Amino acid sequence: MKLPGHDAIARQADEHLVTHRVKLPRKVVERPIRQVVKRLVMALVVLVVTALIVYADRDGYTDNSDGSVDLLDAFYYATVTLSTTGYGDITPVSDGARLTNIFVITPLRVLFLIILVGTTLEVLTERTREEWRLNRWRATLRDHTVVIGFGTKGRSAIQTVVATGLKKEQVVVVDPSSKVVDAATAEGYAGIVGDATRSDVLKRAEVHKARQIIIAPQRDDTSVLVTLTARQLNRGAKIVAAVREEENAPLIKQSGADAVITSASAAGRLLGLSVLSPAAGMVMEDLIQQGSGLDLIERPVVKAEVGKTPRQTDDLVVSVVRGHRVLGYDDASVGTLQLTDRLITIVRATPAAQIAPDIRPMPRA
Repeated sequence: MKLPGHDAIARQADEHLVTHRVKLPRKVVERPIRQVVKRLVMALVVLVVTALIVYADRDGYTDNSDGSVDLLDAFYYATVTLSTTGYGDITPVSDGARLTNIFVITPLRVLFLIILVGTTLEVLTERTREEWRLNRWRATLRDHTVVIGFGTKGRSAIQTVVATGLKKEQVVVVDPSSKVVDAATAEGYAGIVGDATRSDVLKRAEVHKARQIIIAPQRDDTSVLVTLTARQLNRGAKIVAAVREEENAPLIKQSGADAVITSASAAGRLLGLSVLSPAAGMVMEDLIQQGSGLDLIERPVVKAEVGKTPRQTDDLVVSVVRGHRVLGYDDASVGTLQLTDRLITIVRATPAAQIAPDIRPMPRA
């Protein structure tokens, strides 16, 4: 297997060391800059209204410098009053001006402070709420699915699993690209920005509590390192990894993966099959695409099928899963179906035809 040197791996890790943060799906809210501008406009409106009120009642005020209050003095008084500075050089002297300050200017001062200080309080509240939401998410996350790499392979894999009934709240995406994680959160998944080869990043994704892990990075050497790290953190999770080159598949297996998918060779075989038989290639492509045409699903044996052979069932059985073994439909050791068996069948895609989730982690040999 062709792996880069340790120095190259270290450099790659250093590049992603700067940030690894959790991003949860959130509702679409107004842009922060727009909120700030709106609040500033509201504060200016309050300031102008206060200045006009003071100017309209200017005869009830006195200025220590010249005794009279003009429009500039009114704005100056409104500014120092609303900001609670209060130099005292311009003061209300008439009963009407003082009543106006009590019942009008003071409420406007409070409103002015709420508008300006409210922005800061809202930011602090939002941060507190987000921190609480994040802690709650970590505390309740159990038996979830972690997806390493949200490229074409990772996205397609998780879409297939979600189509079978897995809730998006039970999916955590890990990717070094912030833009990719933003795309994942926009689709309703939780996301972690960081290098998945680092154990602290995987711990943020709660890998040690995950039920299944999908590893689909862009490089085979990354797949090896992530598989090793993930298996070390979680001995019981089902790990499925993708590699580009078939020669690297045994190494991924040795690293702890339960199943390894070779993307390059699989695509090559599909191309070759399509050349030899375009119709067969179309059938295989149909089977690969979840939710349309024909689907390949795994389901438990029902009581009515116990004691029958795979050929005697209503569905087209491809294989029988018995214990730790996957047996072909024509394998003589299958005999008759048992209640503990699971069947891999080809069915017509319907909303009801979904893969029955495997509630048990795949046992380690």
